[in-house]
Formats: sequence, C-alpha cells, structure tokens
Amino acid sequence: MRSVQLLAATALAIALSVTSAAAQKKYDIGATDTEIKIGQTVPFSGPASAYAGIGKTQAAYMKMINDQGGINGRKLNLIQYDDAYSPPKAVEQVRKLVEGDEVLFTFQIIGTPSNAAVQKYLNARKVPQLLASTGASRFSDPQNAPWTIAFNPNYQSEGRIYAKYILANHPNAKIGIFYQNDDLGRDYIAGLKSGLGDKAASMIVAEVSYELTDPTVDSQIVKLKAASVDLLYDASTPKFAAQAIRKVADLDWHPVHILDINASPVSATLKPAGLDISKGIISTNYGKDPADPQWKDDPGVKAYF
Repeated sequence: MRSVQLLAATALAIALSVTSAAAQKKYDIGATDTEIKIGQTVPFSGPASAYAGIGKTQAAYMKMINDQGGINGRKLNLIQYDDAYSPPKAVEQVRKLVEGDEVLFTFQIIGTPSNAAVQKYLNARKVPQLLASTGASRFSDPQNAPWTIAFNPNYQSEGRIYAKYILANHPNAKIGIFYQNDDLGRDYIAGLKSGLGDKAASMIVAEVSYELTDPTVDSQIVKLKAASVDLLYDASTPKFAAQAIRKVADLDWHPVHILDINASPVSATLKPAGLDISKGIISTNYGKDPADPQWKDDPGVKAYF
C-alpha cells in the first residue's frame, strides 16, 4: 500500500510540476499570473533631464493602477533606469532590463537618440519597444522594425503643419532652421521642406545644428540672426530651446519663433527661459500641459494633481 501511495504521490507531484510549468509557459518572459515586468529608461540626468518628470509621473500612475488591484490581478512592476539621454548609456541600461531583469517589454523609452540606439537590439531580441517616446519616422516602420511602436505624432507631419501655417501667414519669410543633429531634427526639416514644396529653396536661408554635448547654443543663434532670418524654425528639446529663447532676447532680435512640440512645455522650457520673453512663440500640442493655466479647472488635470 505504501508503494502505491508513494507512486501516486510521485505521479501527483510530477503532474503538478508539469501543470505549473505549462501555466508559466502561457506567457513570455516577464509575465506571470501575478506580475508584468516593464522596462523603461528615462533621462533623469543629462541634457534632457527636463523630461525626468515624465518618468516620475508614469511610475506614479502605475502605482495607482497597482493600488486599485492591478490589471486582471497582475501588478505592474515598472523598472526604470537613468540613461542620461546618452545613446551608449541607453544601450547598456536596456540590455540590463532585457537580459538581467527579464522584462516583458520596454515602455516609453524617452527621446529619439535613446530609442534609436536600442531599436535594432530590441527588434533582434523580439522584445516589444512599446510606445517609444519619439515621433521620428524610423519608429513607424513595421516592415523593418515590427517590434517598435511609436507614441508621439510623426515629426514630419508636424513639420508640414508648420509649413502650412508659414505659407498662409508669412509667405515671404526668410526662414532659419535651428535643429538637433539627429533623427528628431532631420525629420522636422524634412517635414518643413515637404510642406513648403518648391518654395523651400527660396524661403529657407539658413540651417544651423547643435549637438547634445554642446554646453550652449548661443553661437548658433548669432549665426541665424546674421543671416537676416525673420522666422526661426526651432526643432530642439527643452534645455536648448530655453537657451535659444534667452539668446534671441539678449540680441534684441524679434523673429517669428516656431517651436516644436518637444520643446513647448511651459514648466520645462518657457518658465526656465522666462515667460516674459516667451510671449508670441508659436507651437502645437496634443495634450493638456498641467502647467498651463488654461487647464486649471479641467477634471483630468485636477485628477493628475
């Protein structure tokens, strides 16, 4: 009898272990019946640290979801690392997330340079690069990067919107382009030129770029003024946009100033530059900036705070 009981117990143990293993195999690495591991890199430091608040807000939001019971009983485990807006650092941190922490997917890695640096790696590993926080066109390419899904509206489309505005309101403008020397800046230029069509060659009189490692962009702004630019097309990020706004004011220069969506936040760009000298800047947005007083009574913004 004991041998029969032992055999039955052994069979049950084997069956349970097989069932347990099978249950775990229902999910990819990073997901269980109780947890979903999510990886994210954020520029908590470096030249784009103005975006750190995005990562902090997303962590707070996921905590709220967990406090409400999670998703179908699963808690969200958001693992965040600082990439300092540095492509090599982003690669290092994303490899750590995938190979060390074994996340199910990456979520909203912030910035075009960081996403570009890890796109090939994540697609090769078949790890979803979910809602990449960039609107560069390379992140909306399902044929070559099927594991990548972008979040931001396409930068080239945004550039065409600005071009339409310029043609309607400033058809004789002398346009000077100030841009970040990467996919972000190049896509904004491509969109603008596409939107201007055959007028691009005559209307654009200067193009000046900056690098992420530049301590200041004062010299670039001086060059654009010297080129007799009267419409400044600014495809940058908060730190450099704020510097540009201040330098334009220092030079007592008054061009029409169009600012891309990435550099338009009130708290990250306009306040550091100076609200008094930011008046009249033209931009666009697809969300409600919580620092913008026009949304102070909005139910969603109130819930955010």
